[in-house]
Amino acid sequence: MIREAPYTLDILRLAASLPVDGTLEGANHKAEARSATCGSTIRTELRTADGRIVAIAQKVTACAYGQASAALVQGWAPGRLRAEVIVMRAALKAWLESRGEMPSEYAMLAPVQGRIGRHGAVLLPFDALLKALEGEARDIEAAE
Repeated sequence: MIREAPYTLDILRLAASLPVDGTLEGANHKAEARSATCGSTIRTELRTADGRIVAIAQKVTACAYGQASAALVQGWAPGRLRAEVIVMRAALKAWLESRGEMPSEYAMLAPVQGRIGRHGAVLLPFDALLKALEGEARDIEAAE
């Protein structure tokens, strides 16, 4: 019996494309998220202005799916508002659970849909990003 490889070459390349450092000079928001199911962790550092993400850096300890998802978030997040991050995470979660269409930005990760144990790792970059942005929301509310 031939078993399907869990990762495609494209997923491995994407995972390997993440910067190793994972720190952001001048970050004004930081957060860490951990997956209870697989133990993956992501530390996200952000620089924001006017409610938008200006720059992002991530320190990722995860499987190749989690790393690839973080790499996609790294390229997708700049310029986004918190509401856009919430919508994208919800769309990705719905697709993973076969309740919606695959977000086109995540087409490369199609093989993960059938690997339920890896879904948490794919969503983790969004969880860390939202956690960091929640800090921003509290900062803005305190200033008003």
